[in-house]
Amino acid sequence: MDSVQLEYIEQVFKSSHQHGDGPFGKKCERRLEQEFKIQRALLTCSGTAALELAAILFDIKQGDEVIMPSFTFVSTANAVILRGATPVFVDIRPDTLNLDERALDEAVTKKTRGIIPVHYAGVSCEMDTIMAFAKERGLFVLEDAAHCYGASYKGRSLGSIGDLGMISFHQTKNVGCGEGGALFINDPQYTERAEIIREKGTDRSKFLRGEIDRYSWCDLGSSYVLSDILAAVLYSQIEAKETTANRLKIFKEYEVGFRPFSEKYELRLPSIPPYCEHNAHIFYLILPSSELRDGLIAHLKSKSIASTSHYVPLHDSSTGMKYSRSVGSLPVTSNVASRLIRLPIYSQMSSAMVKIVVDEVEQFFKGV
Repeated sequence: MDSVQLEYIEQVFKSSHQHGDGPFGKKCERRLEQEFKIQRALLTCSGTAALELAAILFDIKQGDEVIMPSFTFVSTANAVILRGATPVFVDIRPDTLNLDERALDEAVTKKTRGIIPVHYAGVSCEMDTIMAFAKERGLFVLEDAAHCYGASYKGRSLGSIGDLGMISFHQTKNVGCGEGGALFINDPQYTERAEIIREKGTDRSKFLRGEIDRYSWCDLGSSYVLSDILAAVLYSQIEAKETTANRLKIFKEYEVGFRPFSEKYELRLPSIPPYCEHNAHIFYLILPSSELRDGLIAHLKSKSIASTSHYVPLHDSSTGMKYSRSVGSLPVTSNVASRLIRLPIYSQMSSAMVKIVVDEVEQFFKGV
């Protein structure tokens, strides 16, 4: 924890406002609105909370269906299932590992209410096509931009394009505060009700602004507000502009390091489409087989290098099979998930550390 974070946290503890919607929370929200060019940002206690808040806002209910990729974190599907609705999983594109927009038409039924495109690793989905498809059919679009601070699609920040968007400020993200998130409101019709749902279903936000003399219970809701202690940590992170720049430098060093032997050993590096400005949230390799992927993870672990696979596809999980349906067998999703390895990447990582990782990957493949 740096001196700025400590100073901000000290300010909060010296104040009488350590709970949510405090001075640092408001500063974070205004900063996010400016940076993302959105109507309204509401801090939440997690990215999961933002997804659940959005599901209530869209009035998702039993019998509804919502289209999403299976290659995502469980929170994307849980937000829908908790409302009694059904996630409908479609396959991902083999290049970006994002929802395949070509699969949308087959997934739509009379029960379909919306689409949740997930921008994997800070690389954007093909949003123009998705938004046009949704508009033509009267569907909502909720962007899962959990990975996406500092990433954009054709110059527009990810999370700012759908009707609603969300972002995560978990410790593992480019910008984080331990646990946190935000809901991005791009359609102003949702603003007032979002404030109410976030405050346990009360109009307390109006009360705090002096617009009413007392607040009461007026809608569904839960406790989704981020404490001002964590908002202070988050604000210091938002101010630290070098975080994503450092990760992009490391990402580039990985690309340069792997390029001389990636073709020889059939290693696939991340694919960044020309319409996307990514944020280097994840650096992964896709190996020729699951056996090689598992072997490489074990080899790197023996050298004290942390690496891991990523999502177990939701359609293959016991809960996914119970509460969702899939459009086809999702072959790209299953194939990629079995062969993908995530390599270490963080803003303090040195060039020497990158070289050690690259060298150990090469040594592993020379051995097999």
